[in-house]
Amino acid sequence: MEGRNRRDFLKCGVMLGVAAVSTSLAPSNASASPKTAQTNRSGIKVRTLGSGKNTIKVSYGLGLGCMGMSFNRSFVPDRDKMITVIRKAYDMGVNLFDTAEAYGPFVNEELVGEAIAPFRNNITLCSKFGFDIQNGKMTGGFNSQPKHIKEVVNQSLGRLKTDHIDLLYQHRVDPKVPMEDVAGTVKDLIAEGKVRFSAQKPWVVPIPGTTKLAHLQENLWSSDFEFTPSELASFTAEITAIPITGDRYPTPQTR
Repeated sequence: MEGRNRRDFLKCGVMLGVAAVSTSLAPSNASASPKTAQTNRSGIKVRTLGSGKNTIKVSYGLGLGCMGMSFNRSFVPDRDKMITVIRKAYDMGVNLFDTAEAYGPFVNEELVGEAIAPFRNNITLCSKFGFDIQNGKMTGGFNSQPKHIKEVVNQSLGRLKTDHIDLLYQHRVDPKVPMEDVAGTVKDLIAEGKVRFSAQKPWVVPIPGTTKLAHLQENLWSSDFEFTPSELASFTAEITAIPITGDRYPTPQTR
């Protein structure tokens, strides 16, 4: 990714993530929609993404990113403890869980599939496609060919022990495949009932990951924080001034 494009992408992603938490579960703009100030039956704040039949209600306005529970750390956490963290998150009201075929590869989806089995139909499950994975290893390349996307989804469904993925999205853009072909393939998967959404909206929710129950609680408390428009403007100015250099990930991490 070219320097400026990457910088703009990171700046946008960071600010949207901050705004999602800091505006008390409102869309990431100054004029919040009243519908986002809802609570569920347990009194937990929820944030609504999308509209109509594409509505997704996210407890706390954030989900649980599960990547670090089996991938991308200097060690692999204990599997049973990670299952406990995921299930405890559900007990605490979290209803959005994020994984991907690339995490491991594959083992994170297997972990998440086992952990969410008791409450699968009560949550929003997210997974991703887009990387080229050969013989269980990352090649460093991308693959969003329509045939490959369908193969990936079928394999992910097996690892996740489910018949559908609630929210599926492209992990990385494949420059060799037109975006229209990618969107058309996801549309086919929705028609087949294997995917529920492809909710691309100007609102986002953060998915902080953790392997510790204490950090899980701290992350959920973040939904109670509010920043003023002037504070958000100040954050924007500060972040814009930060020079972004280097690759997104160290080379060994992409293999």
